[in-house]
Amino acid sequence: MIVLERLDEFGGAAVSAQAFPGVDAQLSRYSYLVSLLPQRIIDELKLDIRLARRRYSSYTPLPGTGTGLLMDTGDAAATAASFESIGAARDAAAWSSFYDGTARLARSLFPTVTEPLMTRSEARRMLGDDALWNELIEQPIGSTIEERFADDLVRGVVLTDGLIGTFAPAVDPSLAANRCFLYHVIGGGTGDWDVPIGGMGAVSSALRDAARQAGAELLSGAEVDSLTPDGDITYRRDDTEHRIAAEVVLANLAPFELARLLGETAPRPEGAQGKVNLLLTRLPRLRDQSLDPAAAFGGTFHANEGFARLGAAYDDALAGRIPDPLPVEIYCHSLTDPSILSPELRAAGAQTLTVFALQTPDRLLTEANNDARRGELEAAVLRSLDAVLAEPIESLLMTDADGRPCLETKTTLDLEHALRMPGGNIFHGPLAWPFAEDDAPHDTPAERWGVVTAHPRILLCGAGAQRGGAVSGLGGHNAAMAVLEAD
Repeated sequence: MIVLERLDEFGGAAVSAQAFPGVDAQLSRYSYLVSLLPQRIIDELKLDIRLARRRYSSYTPLPGTGTGLLMDTGDAAATAASFESIGAARDAAAWSSFYDGTARLARSLFPTVTEPLMTRSEARRMLGDDALWNELIEQPIGSTIEERFADDLVRGVVLTDGLIGTFAPAVDPSLAANRCFLYHVIGGGTGDWDVPIGGMGAVSSALRDAARQAGAELLSGAEVDSLTPDGDITYRRDDTEHRIAAEVVLANLAPFELARLLGETAPRPEGAQGKVNLLLTRLPRLRDQSLDPAAAFGGTFHANEGFARLGAAYDDALAGRIPDPLPVEIYCHSLTDPSILSPELRAAGAQTLTVFALQTPDRLLTEANNDARRGELEAAVLRSLDAVLAEPIESLLMTDADGRPCLETKTTLDLEHALRMPGGNIFHGPLAWPFAEDDAPHDTPAERWGVVTAHPRILLCGAGAQRGGAVSGLGGHNAAMAVLEAD
């Protein structure tokens, strides 16, 4: 087996990097949390991976006030009091009921992702709750949220899981937001998103080591130029052209990119997010002075993500504008796992922040305006944070060896340039349900495992596979199962 990687380092978007010159901090540059990686894959490959659970689920400041909603998984009473503090006491019970339902869906669906695809009808029968199925699968998730919750802020916190990397209105008749939401709440059978100890690079390094131990030949810096349906591959490495005649090709790239290599055409997908990495001298102070910033940033910190704001941000982007105020969510890896920082940075109190901007679709960008729009996006992110903090975030930025602020912003077009993700789409294309439609073909192993392409000798093994992506290993696992079944 030969593995060809275009970049110098294996891992694609699941890597750690020293993003700021002279600053010894290994940031998870693109992907940052782990949820959908099954324990089965970890065990079968004997992966040396450690994942840390975060006590706090999220904190969401109520704009214009000194309070916010803190979801504390270790203290139910404190969480209930937090609902009351923002005037949403009656939504506390609705929250528990709603997420009891998503947990039941997770327990039902997640164990199936390392098995051949179930049909829609089989998945529905397995869940055994038609009302819950209809709420989460059949009707727009935004409509379900409006029915189940009264408070705008609470509604928005729930909706965000349907809009991470997906450009959609608050109530989305296409159900793209439903599919995005589903993958965000079923991981591990619990929906928890965990911090990889050592950074995301530790996950990809463990997978790389497992491949080598299994006898694979790994070639980095190998740019594939073309591919034929018969498995003939042409690639360039060290300025030399090479050719391989493969019996089976497992393609870990977007279907759009696969079509390009085959000389074919495919719809170009669209991503909808910006990514900003920051390194701070310390955590910022909150407007809510009664809350420890370590609790607020210990989970997902939401800013300007009320339900109405998310809908308005979609309208802003449709009109060609970067939304303002911009809905963003923030993660602090170093609070849970300080090992990504040097001893000196840890002693000084430094912290990392990862910011994910929603409703910023690739359609806003061109090669000509990308630099300017990146600056606009960065400024909008900083304004969004400043609107809910007690001090300007820029005043806390560390500086690198060149005296520049430790601030790195990536647009969807930047992701396309760096990672060959067309349109900056982090899912490699539109998400599919983790089950097959009742009338979908299932005659071949590739069809049964959700890794099929138009060519029998080429299988998808990355995020473009059905149930692939999101640092899950599922695309690779299921492609391997299809190959073994075919043999």
